[in-house]
Amino acid sequence: MSESSRALEDAPTIEAVVFDLGGVLIDWDPRHLYRKLIDDQALMEWFLEEVCSPAWNAEQDAGRSWNEGIDEAKARHPKHAELIEAYAARWPEMIGGDIAGSVALLEELAAIGVPLFALTNWSAETFPFARDRFGWLRLFQDILVSGEVRIKKPDPRIFHLLLQRIGVEPAAVVFIDDMPTNTAAAKALGLRAVRFTTPEALRASDEMQALLARS
Repeated sequence: MSESSRALEDAPTIEAVVFDLGGVLIDWDPRHLYRKLIDDQALMEWFLEEVCSPAWNAEQDAGRSWNEGIDEAKARHPKHAELIEAYAARWPEMIGGDIAGSVALLEELAAIGVPLFALTNWSAETFPFARDRFGWLRLFQDILVSGEVRIKKPDPRIFHLLLQRIGVEPAAVVFIDDMPTNTAAAKALGLRAVRFTTPEALRASDEMQALLARS
């Protein structure tokens, strides 16, 4: 028996599973849009790193309005105003679809009665697009959206809010996320954090195997 398997046996029973959405269940990437708008790949990568950067996008995830975000970026790079405006105006084109293997696992967990929750860094203004597109989001008992509460991962406050909503002790919660900063923050608070890499690796994890064995 592996060390992680022994630790799992000694830990409290898993009472809830929390999924991140983008990068785990949903293929979201601004490149899906900007490959259509910028022919030069190097220029596209520069634009997404320096103009509409991950840090800039994260401000919308933390509650800043898209109007404010677009105006801020245009003030920095007025020559790219049209491309900047497209980030909000054509935002749905950044979603490539769902990540099929992860969604299949989610549906299996739901079918055997595992309580499911989601914690996502996502703008409150754009999350309705995901709700409309992905019917399987209804499998979650609750979805905590950073833009709605104006706190984003890895801030410990959003994990505390999550635990309040779930109502169980941290050690009984499995948290799945593709960002190491987020899994580290969850682990520091006592949650069982699983770093997502592929659907296959997630399914093979000790935590998922223990849950699926209940069926």
